[in-house]
Amino acid sequence: MHAARSAPGPLRHPNRYGADKGPGRHPRLSTTAAATTSGHWEGDLIIGKAHTSAIGTLVERTTRFVALVHLPNGRQPAQVRDALVQTVSSLPAQLKSSLTWDQGSEVALHTQFSTATDMPVFFCDPGKPWQRGSNENTNGLLRQYLPKGTDLTRYSRGDLDAVAAELNSRSRKTLGWDTPAERLAKFLATAN
Repeated sequence: MHAARSAPGPLRHPNRYGADKGPGRHPRLSTTAAATTSGHWEGDLIIGKAHTSAIGTLVERTTRFVALVHLPNGRQPAQVRDALVQTVSSLPAQLKSSLTWDQGSEVALHTQFSTATDMPVFFCDPGKPWQRGSNENTNGLLRQYLPKGTDLTRYSRGDLDAVAAELNSRSRKTLGWDTPAERLAKFLATAN
């Protein structure tokens, strides 16, 4: 006779990235700290037609300021790392506090990104996209400009900058009807 078994718990899968190959288990940034101080970014990819193209999206948590990451040659880890480094390198130092990403393998080279930018990378828990709520909301807004099923390789760096500028000039209820650009300007004026 066997002892009664308790109800099965959630299935656990081994870390598919390995020790140095990807996100794995890393600390998650305190949402309280990120919500009250500027310079904390949320990142993700939006995927284009037939999953063959992508654009990176970065959203600063307190100002909702958007930066789009041009990925004309694909979304492999080295391509994403290089494009993120290029995008983040143009930011003022006080806007480089952290980056929070999902568990995607495209950021497998996150330690190299952190070394190049002096910006730590955190990961939200698997299956919990609301831990990057500002980014998820922004990705929804971006689909007004970059509809699902679009070949995203057709957009140039200039096209993406124009879309980001339009989003950053759009009033947001969550910002008391300020625009992300206005909020970012206020932050930078007080940070200097």
